[in-house]
Amino acid sequence: MIAAVAENVVVPDSEPFARRTLLKGGAAATVAAFAVATPARAEGPVFRHGVASGDPLANGVIIWTRVTVSDDATPGSGVGESAAVRWELAADERFASVIASGMATATADYDHTVKIDVTDLQPGSAYFYRFTAFGVHSPVGRTRTAPATSAAVDRLRFGVVSCSNWEAGYFGAYRHLANRTDLDAIVHLGDYIYEYGRGKYGGRSGAVRPHEPANEIVTLADYRIRHAQYKTDPDLLTLHTRVPFICTWDDHEFADNAWSGGANNHDPATEGDWQQRRAASARAYLEWMPVRASSSGSDVQIYRRLRFGNLAELSMLDLRSYRDQEVEPVAGWREVDNPARTITGKAQMDWLTAGLASAPVQWKLVGNSVMIAPLVFPPLEPATTEAITTMAGVPRSGVPANADQWDGYTADRRTLFQSIADQQIRDVVFLTGDIHSSWAADLPVDPADYPGGPTVGAEFVVPSVTSSSLGELLKAPPRTVAVPVEESVKGVNRHLRYVEMESHGYGVLEVTPAQAQMDWFYVTDVADPNSGVRHGASFAVRSGGRVEPRPGPVA
Repeated sequence: MIAAVAENVVVPDSEPFARRTLLKGGAAATVAAFAVATPARAEGPVFRHGVASGDPLANGVIIWTRVTVSDDATPGSGVGESAAVRWELAADERFASVIASGMATATADYDHTVKIDVTDLQPGSAYFYRFTAFGVHSPVGRTRTAPATSAAVDRLRFGVVSCSNWEAGYFGAYRHLANRTDLDAIVHLGDYIYEYGRGKYGGRSGAVRPHEPANEIVTLADYRIRHAQYKTDPDLLTLHTRVPFICTWDDHEFADNAWSGGANNHDPATEGDWQQRRAASARAYLEWMPVRASSSGSDVQIYRRLRFGNLAELSMLDLRSYRDQEVEPVAGWREVDNPARTITGKAQMDWLTAGLASAPVQWKLVGNSVMIAPLVFPPLEPATTEAITTMAGVPRSGVPANADQWDGYTADRRTLFQSIADQQIRDVVFLTGDIHSSWAADLPVDPADYPGGPTVGAEFVVPSVTSSSLGELLKAPPRTVAVPVEESVKGVNRHLRYVEMESHGYGVLEVTPAQAQMDWFYVTDVADPNSGVRHGASFAVRSGGRVEPRPGPVA
C-alpha cells in the first residue's frame, strides 16, 4: 500500500502557529480535505509557482506546490480561504495508471503551500506527479527515487549549483541543466534566494531585474514574498519540474554571514530580535522548499543523509545554525584556532564523523555550503584586495584565512580531517558553493606537507548561478584582473588544482566506482535571458587518489 504524509512544516516552537494535521493517503484524508470550504478560484493561474520534488529516498520522495486560491491571496499576504488539493503520482506522464494519490489542504497558515512526503515507492524508479485544485491540474513534474540501498550502482550524475541572486542576472544555468536528461538530482548548496533590498546587490551593471519586496526581507511575510518571486523564474520553474532537488541553506536564506546569534547585516535596533527573524526565514524556507526537516524543541534540523545504493552517500550539512560568530578582522584572527569555536556544533560534528566512518558505500559525498580547503590569499594591490574582501571576506592585509569559511573555525576542520585520517576513510569528496567561483582541491592534513603528506579527500567548488564574481566587483574587462589573481592564489596554495574566479554557471558531478569527476560549465552572459553555455574545465579524483585534470566533460 502506498502511504503519504502531508508534512508538518517544522519551525521553532517559539514561532506560534497551529501545527498541520498529518494526512494519510486514503479515505480519511479525502473526507477531511473535502470538508474544507472551497473558495471561488483566482482569475489567474492556480499553480503559478509550479511544482517541485526533492530529497529522493529509495522508497520515497517529497512533492511540492503552492495554490493561488484567490487573486488577493498572494504569497505573504496571510489571507485566503483554505482549499482542497488532490495529489497524484503515476508511472506515466498521462496518468493512465495512478499508483499513489491523496488529499491535502492549502491554508493561509502555510502560505497555501502543500508538501507531501510520498512513501512506499519502488527504488530507482521514475515517477510523474501533479496536483489538482478547483478542477485545474498543475504542471506535471517528473521525479525519481534513489536506488535501493543494496543496489550495485555503476553511475550517478548530479547537477551542482549555488548562489542564485535574482537581481544579478537571469538563471540560465538552471535552463541548461533542465535541458539535460541524465541527472539523478540537483544538489543546491545554498543561497537559493538573497535577502537584500532592491538595488543593493546587483550584477556588473547594477540590478538586472528588481527584487520583491523592495525592502531587505526581515519578516515572515517578506521571506515568503521573496521565495515566491524566485519560483516565478521560468528556468527555475522548468528545472524543478524535471529533476528532484537536494538542498541546504547558507547565509542569504537568512542574512549575510549569518551565525547562531546574528548576522553581518542584521541590526536589532531597526530590524528586531534576530531569533524571531531567523525563525521566520526558516519557516518560509521549509514552506517553499521540497526539503525534509526534523525538530527538537526550538531546533530545526536540516542536516541529513541520502543514500544511493552501494555507490554513494550524500551528507548535507547545515553550517549556519550552530556556528559561532565570525572573528573580527585583524584583532580576532588569533581566535580562528580556538578549540571552543565551532562551525558545525558538536552534535552535527559527531553525526558527520560517525557517518563518514560507518557509511556502507564507496563514495562519501558531503554537501558543504562554505569552502573547507585551506586558503591563503597573497598580498595584492589595494583595488584587487578590496574586491576579494567584498566577495569572500578576506582582510586587506592578506591574512591567511577567510573567517566565514572553515578557515575561521580551524579546530573543527582539524577534528574532521583527523577523524578521516585516523580511521583511514577513503573516497571523501566535499561539494561546495558560496564563494562565487570555481575550485578543485586536494585536502591535505597539513598544507605545509603537500604534496608529500597525507590527504583526506577532495573538494569541488561550483561557481555562482548569478551572484557577483571578482571581475564584476572590480568592473574590469573579462579575464583581465582575475587571471593573475588565480595564478597567485594557486602559487601560494599548492593543494589547489583549479581556480577560476570570474565565470558563472554550474557543475555536473559524475560518480562511478572508478572516480568522481566534476565538469564546470559557464554561461556566456547572466544579463542575457537566452545566454549560451560553454565547458570550462574538468577535474576528477580517482578512487583512493588525488585530484587530476580531465580533457573534457563526461557528457
